[in-house]
Amino acid sequence: MKKIKLKKPALYGIYTGLFALLLGALYYVDYSNQNLQKEADTSDEEYNYVSDLYEQEEVPVVGTSSIITRPYTDGNVKIVQNFYDYKGTEEEQQNSIINYEQTYLQNNGVAYGGVDGFEVISVLDGTVVSVKEDNLLGNVVEIKNSDKVTTIYQSLSEVTVKENDKVVQGQSIGKSGTSNINKDLGSHVLFELKVNGSFVNPEDYYDKDINTF
Repeated sequence: MKKIKLKKPALYGIYTGLFALLLGALYYVDYSNQNLQKEADTSDEEYNYVSDLYEQEEVPVVGTSSIITRPYTDGNVKIVQNFYDYKGTEEEQQNSIINYEQTYLQNNGVAYGGVDGFEVISVLDGTVVSVKEDNLLGNVVEIKNSDKVTTIYQSLSEVTVKENDKVVQGQSIGKSGTSNINKDLGSHVLFELKVNGSFVNPEDYYDKDINTF
């Protein structure tokens, strides 16, 4: 077999070509790694941006609360008729008697008024069990708030909920109005609170947790 002997210039050319290929391969690997790192950095930046978005711009959600609030938010609203309490003062009892056509009735709730057409809100989360228009009491909304608690809103001029609606605490259910049974009160809402089936004085239960009843 005849051997082929390469001349030195040819050898130098081969070595130079191999060296160039090696450099090219190293450059390609380094370039690829740099691109991968850039993509990773970009992904991290996008991830951090989204995270920052959630941290900086928290979206408020409606929370539930079992703490009873008042059925209004207007600071000018005041008590215009008390709840009839057997243990109350004589003045409070006199202010809690309803005189309708020479018949005296004990007030089962508290009448809040002093402002025309103020917004009436739900004091708790619950389900509307009844919406009716009564000739004496005006528009009446009854809400079941728990197994133990029911709230009733009377003398409404407008009603913004309907039967079987789910309501949340603070949601508007209507506006104050008048009633034929107690015209002297003007625009008001008669708010009644029932706990375990009995009417109680709402003024004694505000800011209390219904889970403790």
